[in-house]
This record gives sequence, structure tokens and C-alpha cells, in this order.
Amino acid sequence: MQINSPLSLLAGLSPEQFILEYWQKKPLLIRQAIPNMQPLLSRSELFALATQEDVQSRLVSQQKGQWSLKNGPFTKKTLPAVTQRQWSVLIQSVDQHNDDVRQLLNQFRFLPDARLDDLMISYATEGGGVGPHFDSYDVFLLQVQGQREWRIGQQDDLNIIEGLPLKILKTFHPEQVLVLEPGDMLYLPPKYAHDGIALNECMTYSIGFRAPSEQELAAQLLPKIADLLLDQEIDSPRFSDPHRQATETPALLPQDMLDFATQAIHKALAQPEILLQAMGEHWTELNANVWLEGNDWLDDCAGIELDRRSKMSYLAPFIFLNGDSFRAEGLDALLMQKLANQRELNQQDIAQLTPEALTCIQDWCEQGWLSCFE
Repeated sequence: MQINSPLSLLAGLSPEQFILEYWQKKPLLIRQAIPNMQPLLSRSELFALATQEDVQSRLVSQQKGQWSLKNGPFTKKTLPAVTQRQWSVLIQSVDQHNDDVRQLLNQFRFLPDARLDDLMISYATEGGGVGPHFDSYDVFLLQVQGQREWRIGQQDDLNIIEGLPLKILKTFHPEQVLVLEPGDMLYLPPKYAHDGIALNECMTYSIGFRAPSEQELAAQLLPKIADLLLDQEIDSPRFSDPHRQATETPALLPQDMLDFATQAIHKALAQPEILLQAMGEHWTELNANVWLEGNDWLDDCAGIELDRRSKMSYLAPFIFLNGDSFRAEGLDALLMQKLANQRELNQQDIAQLTPEALTCIQDWCEQGWLSCFE
């Protein structure tokens, strides 16, 4: 993608201009970001996804002023009638289940894959919505069918109403009211208060981004760092206390043991390659409900392409794919990086791989991480 070229997706701004002027700074309304936009899944196809065990779905409704939230999977009988007002069904990570949706999500790859989370589809009947709220991450809201009214505003008070199944703002002070038609898109920075209300039967696609907190990221990375450290074949120092004195308070935790533990953690975190490996494996882990079926390798393979659910990243000396890490150098590294960026390699690229790298590619194919085509 040419980051300096204007995109209708970004109101004629280049990705570079958009990030400089709007990203995490202020909203942007983009009329006809995708002209002639039509739903990529029909209503019945979307409802069918909501019945699947491996799909995260939610049903939100507001009846007589009372909010309710139910988690899927649903049966067709448990979803309200489409003639009933004020309900929404939200389907998470639809890009993992549909190639067309995945291709749409790819249009936002002017930002790192590690930041790009998923594409959620919200179907709503007239009056449907999830109430005034804020997201802790950036979001693009693409209108695909019908009309939705968005009330948006920047406010410091982000307290939510206690006792509700949804995180609805206690107070909401909208500054703008915008009506989006099919093809229109609204970008909102993190913590920008908003409330979307369906004016009729509508679908909205939400492109969300990953923004973990420090605590979340530390909690996710530390176990990986520990596993990688234990895999190292080194004779690390053990705690010893040759100058220990007898004690009358045996239950008191020795300060020298605490100091040793602190030093051990600092030394572990001071290994940049270990931290990089843990982070790369974490960012590319598949969702728990994703299962890939193996593919056959073709000797006359004309090209390979990543499965739409595969996550691939790199930072020298590592290549990361679906939670695993691999070392690569030279031309192999360049070709693996090309596969990660373009999500495919042609026959000429494959022919340049070393036997070791080609064996790796074949293994990925057998695991279903990519597929080979004639």
C-alpha cells in the first residue's frame, strides 16, 4: 500500500496524512468512503454465524427502558423477529469466517497488523443500539445497510451506570449528531463518547484495534518469557546463603531471597531477544476458537497464500506465525517478510527459498496455516 497516495477510504487523505492529523487525535467523518457499499453477508448469513459455537456473538435489546445482554450462540428461534424494534446482534471477528470481509479489513493495513484487531458486524432493527458508551481503542464505523444516527462527544466524565449488563455512560454530552448512509464511515479516537441508534434496519461494520493495558500485556507476556527462559540450556545461578545466621523468626521472609528474586526478574526482562520473541508469539496467537485444517502440498505449486485467519509478523531475527517463532536470515528472511506483508508468494519467490525454508513452508501448509495453489 502506498502510504503517500490519497484514498477515498480516508476522505482523500493519504494514510500518512490521516495518521498525522487524525489518528488518536480527533474524529473524521468520511462520506462515501466505499461508494456503492453493499452488505458482504446477507441478514440470514449473519444470523447463521450467530448460531455457531466458534463465533462470538451478543444480543443487546432495550425494552420498556430496560437493557438486556445475552451471549451466543443463538438458535434462530432465540433471535427476536426482525419486525421487533430496539435490538441488535453483534458478531465479532467476522473476518475470520468470510474471505470478502477479510479483504475489506485488509484495506486498513496502513496500520500494523499487530494493532489491527478484527471486524465486527452489528445488525440492528429500528431504534437498536448499545447505548452511549466509549471504547478504549480506535474504531472505524462503516455503514453498510440502512441509516444509523451517531451522537458523538468528547468528555472527561467516563463513569458508567452500575448494575447494568452493558457499560453505558452515566452522563452523555453529545457535541455532534451525524447520520451515516451506506458507504459512509466515521473514525473515532479512543475514549470518544458515542451512541449509535439505528433509524431503520441496518448493518454497521466496526473495525477495531488492539490496545492492551500495561497490566494486561505484562500478565500475558510474563508466562511466555518464563517458558522461553526455561527452554534455554544454560546453567543459571542458584540462590545460596553461606552466611545465613540462625533466626528466632523462621516465618519472616528473608530479604536476601527477595533481592535474589528481584534480580532474577530484572535479568530476564533485560534480554531483548527473549522479550521480542515472547511479544511476537503473543501478537500472532490465534484466537482460542480458531481451528485450521491441514492442506496438501503440491509439487507444482504456483503460489502460496496465508489462510485468512493466520497472523504473521516479523522483526529480525524472527518470523512469527500463529503464535510460533522462527529464525530466518538472508534471502529466506526477505521472502518470509514478503509473505507476511503481501500474504502470498508466487512460484518465482518459492523457487528462491533454501531447502530448509521450503520444508518450513511445507509444514505450515500441512498445518493449514497457508495453502498452495496451482
